[in-house]
Amino acid sequence: MANSGMDYQLQGLNSLRITPLDDDEEDQDDPQEIEIDEDEEEDDDEEGVTLGFAEKPKNPRYVLRHLFPSKAGGVPAWLDPVDLPPESSRTCGFCGDPLQFLLQIYAPISEKESTFHRTLFVFMCPSMACLLRDQHEQWKHGEEKLRRSVKVFRCQLPRSNHFYSSEPPKHDGTDKPLSTGAVLCSWCGTWKGEKVCSSCRKARYCSEKHQAMHWRSGHKNDCRQIIISSQSSGPGHGNSGEKLAALEKVACRTLWREYEILIEEECIYDSNMSEDNGLGTSIVPANNKTDESFQSLLDKFEANDDKKKWASFQERIARAPEQVLRYCRDLMAKPLWPLLIGRPSKADIPKCNYCTGPLCYEFQIMPQLLYYFDVKNDPDSLDWATVVVFTCQASCEASIAYKEEFAWVQLYPSAGTL
Repeated sequence: MANSGMDYQLQGLNSLRITPLDDDEEDQDDPQEIEIDEDEEEDDDEEGVTLGFAEKPKNPRYVLRHLFPSKAGGVPAWLDPVDLPPESSRTCGFCGDPLQFLLQIYAPISEKESTFHRTLFVFMCPSMACLLRDQHEQWKHGEEKLRRSVKVFRCQLPRSNHFYSSEPPKHDGTDKPLSTGAVLCSWCGTWKGEKVCSSCRKARYCSEKHQAMHWRSGHKNDCRQIIISSQSSGPGHGNSGEKLAALEKVACRTLWREYEILIEEECIYDSNMSEDNGLGTSIVPANNKTDESFQSLLDKFEANDDKKKWASFQERIARAPEQVLRYCRDLMAKPLWPLLIGRPSKADIPKCNYCTGPLCYEFQIMPQLLYYFDVKNDPDSLDWATVVVFTCQASCEASIAYKEEFAWVQLYPSAGTL
């Protein structure tokens, strides 16, 4: 990376490993496409894999958008804070509810001016029923637009832009964005608040459902007080100021807990785990899943190959069992699949929606993230084996600020879908 790009990363998180993918292929009519070989045992030991770990923010400002964070849960720190995804892109393709923010990764490509700042955002419907349907939908081919409950958006900006200083953040509390962003939904704090409360004209919403949820949760009473105050002769009448201030905070209490994602290279972790550390058979910290539950899951695999694959997956992540993310944007890199079944073929990965070029593997989300989100281990609770994200190999430019990429969901056999 160029030094200017590194400055942004080294003052906060360590930089992700980004390899330029299009410089050597400009003269080729058909750029190298991603190869996914179902019969080949993936082993990305030779590639530089970066791991992400969830930690509670030491200071709330560390996850603000002008500090270019990588984060999970809470609300997104939009890179372009104005031109957000439209309503047609921000809802679940099955239940129609607004999607919930899962995580974002700051992954600039400093070799290109247009990608000096670059962030990938992942959203998901919290309904396991929708995720089960999503897992079937992703196998469909053709021109028809897929319905998805998991969506990925890529946003990128040049160093000189309307939103942020061209100089790296100082991280001393003085950093500020150059401009304000769009008004967000008073309920979820995630999507653009394009609808206005017809009574108080103060609360904003991304959807009728979130407006109804906010009304039932207490805005019905707050709304009356705001109206009464606005009709009074003097400013600051009653406690309307508190009610208006409350509208600036996210009202929803079911968002996933917020974390920073801190970055480490996988190579720093010792591959030899001690026999008594209790981590070798646990996909989350040991106090969340026992050896009995691991064996129960293993028993669901009918083929010996599946058991071997699962054991290999467990052995690999045991080096750093709390990892919630694996990142490596390299043409030779492959996802670390937990299972043989439910993996995509090369034909299952679509072309870029904007430049029609190939997609490449960039990162995957691990099931450990569910532990940090306090997701219950119930049959109907959200669960996945891994969520693998493929992005435009050229990280192409388009007039739209948030470009939709492709996610592949692999579920456990217990979900009954594979």
